[in-house]
Amino acid sequence: MAFGSFDESSSGQPMAEINTTPLVDVMLVLLVIFIITAPLFHQAVPIDLPQVSATKLEDKPVVIQLAIDADGNIFWDGAAMARADLDARFAEASARQPELHLRADRGVRYEKVADVMAAAQRAHIVKIAFLTDPAR
Repeated sequence: MAFGSFDESSSGQPMAEINTTPLVDVMLVLLVIFIITAPLFHQAVPIDLPQVSATKLEDKPVVIQLAIDADGNIFWDGAAMARADLDARFAEASARQPELHLRADRGVRYEKVADVMAAAQRAHIVKIAFLTDPAR
């Protein structure tokens, strides 16, 4: 007896066809389930939200441009300053929560950069950006 056939006269070869009827039945059942459940996903809870009138803040953050040249000299917004004055200037500026943009020369020792970053950290300046030149 061959698979899928009750006819005794056929050869002993199995039937080489795939029965797709069960697959179509399963797909139709899944389609019906999705059609029924899809509207449930779009129901929202009605909430009466409060209305506020807020204006957009146009305050730009205070930015400190700090540069360290190859000799280790420190420049605050383009003006040269001594390292001894740096802690006092950071403490004075920290009340305004500034951003520190730090530019260091390629040849400057890491010790100088780390010293400036430690001074900024002691003054509670938490936003520090390192500026670089893009590759040409």
